[in-house]
Amino acid sequence: MNWYLQSSENSDVVKSTRIRLSRNIQGFPFQLTKKEEIEALNTKIKDHLYQIGYDLKFLQLKDMDDVTKMSLVEKNLISPDFVLHKNDTGSILINDEENICIMIGNEDHLELQVFNCGLDLENTLNLAIEVDEKIGKELGYSISQKYGYLTSCPNNVGTALRASVMVHLPALSKTKNTKKVLDAIRNFGINIRGVYGENTESTGDMYQISNQQTLGISEKEIIENLQVIVDKIIKQERQARKILAKDDIVLEDLIYRSYGILSNCKKISSEETRQLLSNIKLGTDLGILKELTDLKVQKLYLYTKPANLQKYVGEQYEPIERDIKRAEVIQSIIKEK
Repeated sequence: MNWYLQSSENSDVVKSTRIRLSRNIQGFPFQLTKKEEIEALNTKIKDHLYQIGYDLKFLQLKDMDDVTKMSLVEKNLISPDFVLHKNDTGSILINDEENICIMIGNEDHLELQVFNCGLDLENTLNLAIEVDEKIGKELGYSISQKYGYLTSCPNNVGTALRASVMVHLPALSKTKNTKKVLDAIRNFGINIRGVYGENTESTGDMYQISNQQTLGISEKEIIENLQVIVDKIIKQERQARKILAKDDIVLEDLIYRSYGILSNCKKISSEETRQLLSNIKLGTDLGILKELTDLKVQKLYLYTKPANLQKYVGEQYEPIERDIKRAEVIQSIIKEK
């Protein structure tokens, strides 16, 4: 089962963990603007795939249909900007489990990403470093003894590591404390972004929390600092859930109204589904809603997104048809044995 359909420790608040390492290959310009430069980089990578291992497959964006590309975006495996700006030249390396996905030719030559469910910064970092060392040995990175890994963006120089976690904060939202908590953690050098990264908004009470500093700090220090911050967010969210639970009839009514809509609707938009699922997940995590399992909730999150909905049913639909099909898929997942 793919990582994004699994649950683990702290999955009630933390949906996923990602480690991203930006790397550039020696002998190539930092900005690849010529077709022959891009082809040469791709050839070098493909020639070393077997030695790198991890059953990585080389795929080019230009060979994928739009639904497939957007399904990868919805899973947070690639960024919307990568598809928008590198549709003709970008490539990825990805394994079957999809917990390793490397964007090629985006802002840097390689953006190595490793994913895990729940909060697991240490193990995710360890795997990322292992993969990174193998690739570095085979391809050779641009690195400075003084500054560390050299990147296109000065903000990434040093470790060139971005550690991020996706958090679900429905109780802080309902008690109107989200802004207060998130504003406080910004003072500790933390970025707060929407579900799909920079310049995107939060949907369904989901936020992406990541480090800012990469220079003058070790990989271990980055994840230790982020761990401390995320632990505080988890504590605040769980405290807010206890406050909500005191008015149990109001909370149960909200959760079961959301469940009732999802169980009986004839058509529903992606946006409405996100917010109702936020309530459903809260109810499941608190043990109020016993009709759904964690796996069903994860499936509902994934297979109701526009592109993954179409991948799930194996057909493409216009938006209004998607809203009808989404309702059918929701109810089929809810009824699964």
